[in-house]
Amino acid sequence: MTNGLTQTLGSLPEWCAVAIEILGIGIITLIAIYSLLHGAIRLLKGDSPSEVQQEVRQRLGRGILLGLEFLIAADIIHTVAVELTFSTVGVLALVVLIRTFLSFTLEVELTGKWPWQQASSEQK
Repeated sequence: MTNGLTQTLGSLPEWCAVAIEILGIGIITLIAIYSLLHGAIRLLKGDSPSEVQQEVRQRLGRGILLGLEFLIAADIIHTVAVELTFSTVGVLALVVLIRTFLSFTLEVELTGKWPWQQASSEQK
């Protein structure tokens, strides 16, 4: 019975990681669909295509950033709680580095500023 309980409890963090991963993918997918539909409606109403394109890019970029945060959280949970080895920690570090770089570059593309520049400009 202890072995079955350990296996059940051992799989709980894995299930949590998968659930958070699915949530991140869902967020990106739903916001992408919403952004495209909203843009199409605005185009049909006669709004400027350049304004619509910029708004769709902004919405989609924000959705990707939010989804990436959930995907990073899922990777951390999976590595720390499910499969903690030097190899998986190294892979996690690389994945987090790549996703953080993507988040920073998306933020720069959306706002034209690095994230730390926004904080200093808001304090002034």
